Amino acid sequence: MCRIFGSFAAGTAAGADRPEPAPLMAVSARQRHGGPDEHQVLSGPGWSLGCDRLAVTDPRGGQQPYRLPHLPGVLAVLNGEIYNHTALRRTLAARGHRFPDRCDGTLLPALYAEYGPAFAEHLDGMFAVAVLDLRPGRTQLVLAVDDMGMKPVHLHHDPHDGSTRFASEIPALLAFEGVRISPREDSLDTVLATRTSFSTHTALDGVSVLPPGATALVRPGAAPVVRRRGPHRAAPTGDTQDVLRHEVRRLARADVPVCAITSGGLDSGLVTALAAEHARETDAPPLHTFHLTYRGRWPDSEAAYARSVARRARTVHHEVAVDPDEIGSLLTRTVRHLGQPNADPIALSTYALFRAVRENGFTVALTGDGADELFGGYDRMRAALAAPAGTDWAGAYADALSAAPRLLREHLYTSHYRAFIADQGSAADRIEQELRSAEAIGEDRLTATTAFETRWRLPAYHLRRVDHLSMAWAVEARMPFCQPAVVTHARSLPPGARTGKRALYEAGAELLPSAVLRRPKQPFTLPLAAMLAPGSPLLDTVRELLSPARLVLGGKVRADRVQKLLARHLERPSHHDAQALWALAVHELWTDVVRSLSIPVGCAA
Repeated sequence: MCRIFGSFAAGTAAGADRPEPAPLMAVSARQRHGGPDEHQVLSGPGWSLGCDRLAVTDPRGGQQPYRLPHLPGVLAVLNGEIYNHTALRRTLAARGHRFPDRCDGTLLPALYAEYGPAFAEHLDGMFAVAVLDLRPGRTQLVLAVDDMGMKPVHLHHDPHDGSTRFASEIPALLAFEGVRISPREDSLDTVLATRTSFSTHTALDGVSVLPPGATALVRPGAAPVVRRRGPHRAAPTGDTQDVLRHEVRRLARADVPVCAITSGGLDSGLVTALAAEHARETDAPPLHTFHLTYRGRWPDSEAAYARSVARRARTVHHEVAVDPDEIGSLLTRTVRHLGQPNADPIALSTYALFRAVRENGFTVALTGDGADELFGGYDRMRAALAAPAGTDWAGAYADALSAAPRLLREHLYTSHYRAFIADQGSAADRIEQELRSAEAIGEDRLTATTAFETRWRLPAYHLRRVDHLSMAWAVEARMPFCQPAVVTHARSLPPGARTGKRALYEAGAELLPSAVLRRPKQPFTLPLAAMLAPGSPLLDTVRELLSPARLVLGGKVRADRVQKLLARHLERPSHHDAQALWALAVHELWTDVVRSLSIPVGCAA
């Protein structure tokens, strides 16, 4: 697991300029939190390739960028884990390749030499890979990410000079010389309508993200050509519990300490139970589990459920209690690490939780992310299935994704911004259109919503957040539900078994406490409505970010209506109003972060 970056210019011949060392060090420094163990940058005429390494597999080997003596001119860097690297190494060794260590990424130059840009089709894991081919007549940069988008790559292509730059994190990308960008005009509407940027967009003009399961080919001077690969083939055997057990055991093996995140819900509970079972059967030390709460008495606490799961699984349980007075600083740090606004308050909890994981000496953490998307766990999915024919189920689905429903958004916008969004179209409009188009060509609603959730929302909203905020503390988050065998198995189930997570409840019947199986679904998050109350430090932060002077200067929302929304919430606390206020505040803070990274409109980072 690492942080990677690089650049590729139009001229890569001997006469081209070599990138200056100082800016490359600045790029590395902005994401070094995710790779504290080793730092290396190589550069040449018109190119650079760098890595900040978090040593997980073969910590003493695996120096990046990867190079093999018998393949001069082929360089590679990897962020992530390749779980089938042992089998691939045997195949490549049989073809004459030799490797200096057993690190998973060391085989990448050889795999590329054998298969060219199609090399990623052979990888099973979570990964973002960059391969630079500098051999005469073959010069190109190839970027690839895993099928679910667990490991992101952010791109910037300059059409004026033909250069392409990439990095694991947006703040690092902005440190490259020549990267000129500006906030997207529709970024506020996107945050309110969908809580974060979907598709290949980010909140910044000029910065894109490689979509899940994609490979980008970059030739000198040309824009990246992106294509989708076919999914990695997996042949799961057994029922849901068997498939998940196999993946948990596979991901629980590491050369560094492994723990589990236990929210108190079904998904993380299953992962916890199976990981603890694996530890006992292999005579390993007891599994450590982590759960986050906030000091004081807050509604919807899951701590008791998490303790129940830990007792049943016989883990060493850590209950991490965060002081609410820290929320303001947590908010600033999470927005900066994410590089773009994400309106889910779970971000703060995620950041604080992985901090505790690292402080207790763990480098790998197993999580339950991805289960709801694959096994129909969201209320909005059930509502879509239950909606009668002829109703606007797609519009209701889009509203359920929002931080502020359409009517509230349009009420808050200035007339100028409302007209702009009506003319350009909202992210919510695109979601509705995708869902309606899927139904129009004969897809059932469960297939349509699952495809949307896994292809777009899961990677942008959940996986990118988990990646950035775990790596903020140099922790590798591994997600059994996102592995190809589990994905294939889930998609093969009859609709009834993957609606309302029925298959997962059946899998957990003998593994989890009955109280956890009976409890209503609840997201692991911040008690936002309760914390936006008079006297709360969070309220002071939100009030400052939503001051009339700031909002009038932005020109997108009516300050008087935002103040009325805040007053309404304080009089009658509401989760929905609190979420809208939070999203507005996060976007305002993000604009400050953009300025702090020295990227005002039209200026270089």
